[in-house]
Amino acid sequence: MADAEREDAAETDTPMASDAQEKNTNSTMSEDSGTLLKRMEITVAEAEKRTGKKAVNMQETYTVYLIETRPSAAVSEGQSVAPDALWRRYSEFELLRNYLLVTYPFIVVPPLPEKRAEFVWHKLSADNMDPDFVERRRVGLENFLLRVASHPVMSSDSIFYHFLTKERGWKEVVYDTGFQAKADSRIRALNATFRVKNPDKRFMEMKHYSDELQSITSQLLRARARVADRLYGVYKVHGNYGRVFSEWSAIEKEMGDGLQSAGHHMDAYAASIDDILEEEEHYADQIKEYLFFAEALRAVCRKHELSQYELETASLDLTSKKQQREELATGIVRTFSFKGMTTKLFGQETAEQREARLKLLEEQIVEGDDTVRDKTSECEQLKVLYSLRTPQDNISCSPVAPEQMNTKRNDVLTQCPLKASFCVTQLHSFMFW
Repeated sequence: MADAEREDAAETDTPMASDAQEKNTNSTMSEDSGTLLKRMEITVAEAEKRTGKKAVNMQETYTVYLIETRPSAAVSEGQSVAPDALWRRYSEFELLRNYLLVTYPFIVVPPLPEKRAEFVWHKLSADNMDPDFVERRRVGLENFLLRVASHPVMSSDSIFYHFLTKERGWKEVVYDTGFQAKADSRIRALNATFRVKNPDKRFMEMKHYSDELQSITSQLLRARARVADRLYGVYKVHGNYGRVFSEWSAIEKEMGDGLQSAGHHMDAYAASIDDILEEEEHYADQIKEYLFFAEALRAVCRKHELSQYELETASLDLTSKKQQREELATGIVRTFSFKGMTTKLFGQETAEQREARLKLLEEQIVEGDDTVRDKTSECEQLKVLYSLRTPQDNISCSPVAPEQMNTKRNDVLTQCPLKASFCVTQLHSFMFW
C-alpha cells in the first residue's frame, strides 16, 4: 500500500520534482536497465605521479588516477574486452562532486577521500605524495565512483557518464551547465549564520545527529593519533634495550647467548609496532568515512534550512510591503514607525508623492509574490523529492559487490555509515572488518 501511495504521489508531483533532473540528465535509464554499475565495471586501477607547469611557468608535481571501465555484459559472458581508460586528477573528482552537490541537493552525496592526511601521528608522513597515502586515496576514489554509479539518480547523469568515458572536454561541459554561479552563492549563504523560525523537525533531528556524530568521530580520531604516538614510543624504547643486550652479550661469557637472544627478541618487539599501526591506519581511514559522511549529511540539512530561511524572509518582507500599502492607502498607521514620526514633524505627503509610493509598493508586492511563490516551490520540491525517494535512493551508498571493491584486504564498504530516525535518512552501518 505504501508503494502504491508513493506511485500516486510520483504521478501527481513528478512535473515539479523532475525539473532539476531533466535539466542535467540526458541519459536517464529505464527501470529494466538499472543503475550504471549494473551495466559497467568501474575501477581506479593505478596512480601515477606526474610533473607539469603551472600558469606562471613553475614546476608542479601532482598525482593522476587511471579510471578503467568496461561493459558488464561482456565480462559476464567471458569475453576478453579491453577496458576504456582515462586519467583524472583529484581536482577533477572534486569538481564532479561539487556539481553533484549543486544539482542534487536532496541526496547525501558520498564524500571523497581526504586530499591531505588528517589526524596523523607524528611518525606518519603527512606528505600527499607518500605512496601509502596515495594508495589509500586511490581506493577511496574508487569507492566514491562505485557509490555514485550504484545510485539510481546520480548514475544516470550525463555529466557523470562523461567523467568516466571522455578524457578531453569534460571540464568545459561541466562549466557550461552554469552550476558554479549557483554553487558560489549557496556557499556564501551556507556559511552565514541565521535562525529559522519554523524548522522542520525531521531535518533538525538529522542535523543534530550529524553534528554529534561529527564531533564524536573527530574526537575519536584525535585521541587515536595521541595513543598511536605514545604506543610507538613505548615499542621503540625496546629497540634501545635490544641494542644494550646485544652489546652486553659481547662482554659476558656464560650469559652471552641468552643476552644475544633477548636482544633479538627486543628488536623484533620494537619492529612489530610498524605493522600494527599500519593495519590500524586502515581502520582509522574507515572511521574517517563516518566523519565525511556526517559532513555530507549536515550539508543536506543546511540546504533545506537555507531554503526555509529564504522563504520566511521573503514572506516577512511581503507582509511588510502589504502593510505599508494599506497604511498609505488609508492614512492610518497601525504601528510605531519612522514614517509616522516624519509625517508628524514635516506634515502629510502630497497626492502625487503618495501615488508614486503606492505605485512603487505595488511593483514590489508583485515581485515579492513571485519570490515567495518560487521559494515555496523550492521548499516543496525538496520535500517531494525526499518523500518520493526510498532511503537507499536518498543515500548514495548502495551495496557494491565485493569483487568490484579493489582494496588491499578486500574489505567492502557497502553502505553509508550513518543512521537517523526517519525514513529519508535511515542509513545503515557499512563496515565489514
